[in-house]
Amino acid sequence: QVQLVESGGGLVQAGASLRHSCAASGLSFGSYAMGWYRQAPGKERELVASITSGGRTYYADSVKGRFTISRDNAKNTLYLQMTSLLPEDTAKYYCAISRSSLVVQTSSVRYWGQGTQVTVSS
Repeated sequence: QVQLVESGGGLVQAGASLRHSCAASGLSFGSYAMGWYRQAPGKERELVASITSGGRTYYADSVKGRFTISRDNAKNTLYLQMTSLLPEDTAKYYCAISRSSLVVQTSSVRYWGQGTQVTVSS
């Protein structure tokens, strides 16, 4: 049985940093693209960052230069390092494993994490 367990959310002030982790069991994800989504109240779920099986990364314009996605295949763990956090980063964050090795999009997501809340105060 595949399970994704997320950790690292919290309540912080603007300018602070957080590191989000997503640990997988029942699956070796070295062959799959992975990503982080977020969803704020009244907003659609959006892709924040993704990483291919080969390590190529993508970032939404809103987080480029502030967030860093990485993966440790030996530990079956995905990370999102968030720095210079802004109130508009407030959302529930979800890790995702794609069916593809190259792209992450909502329609291609194979497995979702349970989601963790990040709240940034001004």
